[in-house]
Amino acid sequence: MHDRKAQRIRLHGIDCPEKGQPFWTVAKWALSALVLFGRTVTIQRHDTDRYKRVVADIVLADATNVNQKLVKDGWCWWYRTYAPDDMVLEGFEAEAREAKRGLWIDPRPIPPWEWRKPGKRSRIQMIP
Repeated sequence: MHDRKAQRIRLHGIDCPEKGQPFWTVAKWALSALVLFGRTVTIQRHDTDRYKRVVADIVLADATNVNQKLVKDGWCWWYRTYAPDDMVLEGFEAEAREAKRGLWIDPRPIPPWEWRKPGKRSRIQMIP
């Protein structure tokens, strides 16, 4: 941010694995590798959510859209509920699934919105 103030950002149109969920540490690392270490980013604001977080796309200096890259690399889901018309995210998720990239190596990964439901956290996933 231009004022160097820390702010919580909700990445628009995507949902990444929750803490404790398979692949959550790798997804967190992938995001950190893209945006940390003094990199300049542009925040393209869409909205503010009910938790007062800015909902935005993050764009790197080289024009890489971080939200899209995380889905394309297979570390996050396209969040259809909040970005139903985002055909770019839809396409990137389909490509990642087909190529078995990232979390798609698991044939049936549990989406975070299912994981957050009561009783789902105790479910164990087996990866072949």
